[in-house]
Amino acid sequence: MGKHALLSASASHRWLSCPPSARLCESYEDKSNEYAQQGTDAHSLCEYKLQSALGIKAVDPRKNLTYFDEEMESCAEGYASYVLEQVEKAKQTCADPGVLIEQRLDFSRFVEEGFGTGDCVIIADGTLSVIDYKHGKGILVEAEKNPQMMCYALGALELFDGIYDIEQVSMTIYQPRRENISTYTVTKEELYQWAETVLAPTAKLAYTGEGEFNAGDHCQFCKARATCRKRAEYNLELARYDFEMPATLEDDEIEVILAKADGLVAWASDIKEYALQSAISGKEWSGFKLVEGRSNRKYTDETAVAKAITEAGFNPYEEKLLGITAMTAVLGKKKFDEILGAFIEKPQGKPTLVLESDKRPVINTAKDDFKED
Repeated sequence: MGKHALLSASASHRWLSCPPSARLCESYEDKSNEYAQQGTDAHSLCEYKLQSALGIKAVDPRKNLTYFDEEMESCAEGYASYVLEQVEKAKQTCADPGVLIEQRLDFSRFVEEGFGTGDCVIIADGTLSVIDYKHGKGILVEAEKNPQMMCYALGALELFDGIYDIEQVSMTIYQPRRENISTYTVTKEELYQWAETVLAPTAKLAYTGEGEFNAGDHCQFCKARATCRKRAEYNLELARYDFEMPATLEDDEIEVILAKADGLVAWASDIKEYALQSAISGKEWSGFKLVEGRSNRKYTDETAVAKAITEAGFNPYEEKLLGITAMTAVLGKKKFDEILGAFIEKPQGKPTLVLESDKRPVINTAKDDFKED
């Protein structure tokens, strides 16, 4: 395992929002999970695909990838194709743009011991481009004012500013499983100003364990999220409403609850998971006990079951049409569109109430439908 920076770029959203969380998280061990390993495998495949596309000799990692599948293959190929498109664009202003893959980027001039790994950096006169691959599909990641990407960009500037005539920095999130390609571009001067006025002073507080604890959406990435007192205080503010029925609340009170409801649910889930894991380790909670949960029956040997049923004169299998994602993996996107494009529709999504900061457009309501022109 490689060394992890205390103030890593990947965790910058958290420690910039809550500086003392950096040192607090040091007392918690790193726990990998299936999603993290899946992301690691995807990055390895992306690196190989991009190196191969650029004519760089590379070792095929697929036989050693735990979570490799056709979807991952398609995502990695799409990523490599996108990067090649950006390289071609860079050639329009620079005869020989540089391309770095999985490059260590050091931004310690602004953040003590700060470094990270950039998936792809393209250097050309005029523009420096940083591209980051995200395999996750749970959370949509935007490039706009993304501190991880801005830290990577600073690290890239440390390497190439002065060698190339860089005027602006382009930062892109490539997130294929969410069909998301998000790009944010700033001038070099704007990025340096942010680094000097926001990043550097906050990083100094975080490194020394100082500053104020602050709860918010960044808590979901904190190792101490289950036991953090500040997060508990933030969520327990809702207790003053005594969870009365909405009909007894004023509109402004409902708005307060709506703004915090998702965070409250996430916090409660983290508390329950923390308590469960502690109980499994031997902790006894007053008023609670550890029991065996419900389980479903399962076959001990599916091959033997299929053989037994076949010999008895029955068909042990059911036929089911492949879903769109699986069918795309079988055919490939181009062939899928060619054969099945006319048979695909995207129904209107179920109405969802979200914060105003959400980028999705407002939908018409029944009230709007009855408005007079």
